[in-house]
Amino acid sequence: MRRRDFITLVGGAAVWPVAVRAQQPERVRRVSVLMYDDAGQRANYAAFLQALQQLGWIDGQNVRIDTRWWAGAATSDLSKYATDIVALAPDVIVATGAALLPPLLRATHTVPIVFVSVTDPVGAGFVETMARPGGNITGFIQFEYSLSGKWVELLKQIAPGVTRAAVLRDPDISAGIGQFAVIQAVAPSVGLEVTAINMRDAGEIERAVAAFARAPNGGLIVTASGLTLAHRELIIALAARYKLPAVYYRRYYVDSGGLVSYGFDIVQQYRGAAGYVDRILKGEKPADLPVQAPTKYELVINLKTAKALGLTIPPSVLARADEVIE
Repeated sequence: MRRRDFITLVGGAAVWPVAVRAQQPERVRRVSVLMYDDAGQRANYAAFLQALQQLGWIDGQNVRIDTRWWAGAATSDLSKYATDIVALAPDVIVATGAALLPPLLRATHTVPIVFVSVTDPVGAGFVETMARPGGNITGFIQFEYSLSGKWVELLKQIAPGVTRAAVLRDPDISAGIGQFAVIQAVAPSVGLEVTAINMRDAGEIERAVAAFARAPNGGLIVTASGLTLAHRELIIALAARYKLPAVYYRRYYVDSGGLVSYGFDIVQQYRGAAGYVDRILKGEKPADLPVQAPTKYELVINLKTAKALGLTIPPSVLARADEVIE
C-alpha cells in the first residue's frame, strides 16, 4: 500500500465515527402519566400536552408519552398501575391526586415524579418541605388548608338560612382531617353547626346524607379528595334530591350541576406540571424544585341549580364570580 493511501485510510477511520455520531437522532425521552379517568381530566390532559408542545416536546417525535387512566373503582388497583408505569422506565412520571402517590413511591425512589392536585404533601409524608421537597417527587398543591374556611363563609352567604352543614371528607387521609379542622374552627363564627360525613363507599355516602337531610336548614360542604371526585355524580344528585345548598372545592362539580365552587384553576396547574417536566428532562432534580401553591382561585356559580333550590344569589357574590352558568 502506498504511504499516501495509508494516511487517507487511517484519517478517514478516525473521522468516520465522529460523523456517524453527529448524524444520530436525539434520544426520545419517555414521560408516563397516571390520571383519574374523567371527562374533566381528559380536558386537563389536553392542556398538559399543549403546554409540553409549546416547550418543544412533541409526542411521537422527541418524547413518548405513555398514559394510564385509573377508573377509581378500587384503590387496590393503584399498585398495579404504579408497577406498570415504573416498568416502562420513564424519565419522569406525572400523577394526579394524593391516592396515586403512595403506590408510586413504593414502586420507585429514583424516577422523578411530578404531582398535580394534592392537598397536603408534607402532612402525607410525600415531601420533606414545600421549599425543598427532597427525594424524587415535587409538584403542585390544590390549596392551603385556610381556604377551607372560605367554603364555610360562602355557604352562609349564598344560603343565609342554613344553620347546619354536613362536611363530606375522606377520614383516611391527612387532607380530610386538615380540611375538616379548619371548617370546624370557622363554622361557629358564621353560626353553623358542622357534622363530618366520612366517605368510604357510595352506600355510606347515600345513607349519611339522607339521615342528615331529615332535619331542616341543612347544607353541604364537599372537601377535596379522590373519593369525592369518584362519587361526584352521586353527591350532586343527593344535594339536588334533598335540596341541600352545597359548596364544592372545584368547578367540575358546578359544571355537572352543583351549586357553587371556590377553588384553584387546575388547568394552570397542568401547565405548570408541563414546565416541571421540561426542567426535569433538561437535567434538574425534583428535590430542588419547590412544591407550588396556586396563584389563582376561581368562584363559579350555577344559577340554574340555585333556582331549583329556591335560592337567590346575592349581587355581592355574583359580582365576585369568575363564571356564572345560566
